[in-house]
Amino acid sequence: MDKIVIYDTETTNSTIWGSIIEVGAVVVDKNLKEIGKLNIRGRMPEGEVPSAKALLVNSTSIDLLTKGNYSHYDFLGAVENFFSKCAPAMFMGWSNLNFDRRMFHFNFFKGNRYPYATHSSPNSEHDGLHIARAAQTLNSETLKTELTEAGNPSLALESLSRMQGFDTSASHTAYVDAQNSLKVLRIIKDKHKENWETFLKTSTKTSVETFLKNEGIYSIFENVKGRNMMYLTSTLHPNHCFHPSYASWGYVWDLRRDPEPLLKLPVNQLRDILKKYSPKALRVLKTNKAPVILDKEFALKQKPYLDLDLETIKKRAQMVRNSENFCKNIQIINREAAEEKEQTKTQEDLLPEETLYEKFIPNKDTALFKTWHSSSWEDKLRLLDKFQDKRCSWFGQKIIYQEAPQILPPDLYKNIKSEIARRILSKNKEKWQTVNMAYNEIDYLRDQADKRDDKIELNKLDEINDFIMSIEKKYEIA
Repeated sequence: MDKIVIYDTETTNSTIWGSIIEVGAVVVDKNLKEIGKLNIRGRMPEGEVPSAKALLVNSTSIDLLTKGNYSHYDFLGAVENFFSKCAPAMFMGWSNLNFDRRMFHFNFFKGNRYPYATHSSPNSEHDGLHIARAAQTLNSETLKTELTEAGNPSLALESLSRMQGFDTSASHTAYVDAQNSLKVLRIIKDKHKENWETFLKTSTKTSVETFLKNEGIYSIFENVKGRNMMYLTSTLHPNHCFHPSYASWGYVWDLRRDPEPLLKLPVNQLRDILKKYSPKALRVLKTNKAPVILDKEFALKQKPYLDLDLETIKKRAQMVRNSENFCKNIQIINREAAEEKEQTKTQEDLLPEETLYEKFIPNKDTALFKTWHSSSWEDKLRLLDKFQDKRCSWFGQKIIYQEAPQILPPDLYKNIKSEIARRILSKNKEKWQTVNMAYNEIDYLRDQADKRDDKIELNKLDEINDFIMSIEKKYEIA
């Protein structure tokens, strides 16, 4: 990939219910030389209650939240346009695969935009944290680190940036965090020239699936309870190496474990033994999460693998790989565990915003998105009937309510406002942020700021509290 887009987001809340309000991105060539950038802020969409803590972390005043140049709708359109112009590119952030990517999934989904823009062909996506974890495990002097409270080296971006001597006074603003991610990655690239390209190889699902299906012994990296760990693993039987229920989960075998006594065990006995192993014998490689996979030579240099001769390791790998019934039994165990987990899940109806991963948007509707966005607000309203997926119609109605409420028929306007009021004025503990939950959060943060005698933060919390009160007042009469 000749282009990398290193990006970061700042948000109002969690992935499903919150909104992205700031995006910073630096576009670099394959040598990590800057060739483009994006630094953009948008307003919070109407009808949402923000998290006070999130606003404090990313230094968002109520003026920035409500009076920025871009409405949330226009902001998402500008970001989507920028991303499409960058293609083909590899998108990368810091722990982006756990948070920022999901924020884009849900914000684009709720915005009637294609949710998977950052990692659908011709694009791919990686995570700077995964690369740093591998680099630091191979050579603990790659980056200067401080210790976490648990006594482990911290790879948090703000901490790493400070330890490398970068300016962190504006950390947790999206563009500064994207720039600091780039600076850290440049250090890693410089100190791991021979591995840099290999670090990047697993940025697509297909590339990870190829590893899993091909015969091989590899070094993989995980963070376990705050510690960066390296494992020597082998692939399983190519027909039975994926989780039967979670398509993006592939399995590898930790070669510290001798598989021979397990190969012919019945399922129940095998399940019991696998449960007792610590560390686990089966390691998960998530094909959509860019796990770093390196040559076996790296893990072979570390205990406990250092104590095993290469022939023993190869024999174990071959046994696992060639034992089809054994690998089938592993799949049965995983299927049963997934089914049991599914049965314990709540059976309550999901709201449209929660259903992105439950079912795909029909191709007919995604094909209509471009026309819908380029149409006038009046035509947008008329086009809502063309959407086959009722979720797209609901999101479209809500966007019109937020952006051009005057064109909605009075009954439809009232229905949308009433639904928003029903959600945000609820007195229950909801999955989304309610007015009541926001007040409780502010009270807690005030108490903490009082103890520190932090007058600046107390003033900010007063401002946020007044804003929440104005939202409550508006929707009490819905």
